[in-house]
Amino acid sequence: MPELSRFYGLIIKMLFMDDGKHHKPHVHVFYGDYEASIAIDGELLAGSLPVKQYKLIQAWLVLHEDELYRAWNNAVIGKPLDRIDPLA
Repeated sequence: MPELSRFYGLIIKMLFMDDGKHHKPHVHVFYGDYEASIAIDGELLAGSLPVKQYKLIQAWLVLHEDELYRAWNNAVIGKPLDRIDPLA
């Protein structure tokens, strides 16, 4: 599972060809013992995160929406993904 970004203890990854279960462009977020699948539009699809980290991820998703959709389009066809600078 390629890592897209990492900041404040959050690790954001995207699976290749992962459109079968959720049918919606999404990322996998890891924070300590927490794991969540979150749609690029910010919807929590599975798992959980502490509220503070969930809000931080939602804001980050908005800031990097174009890059994330580009990564998703590459991931579903198995192309390599570019890392996303968390502070850009």
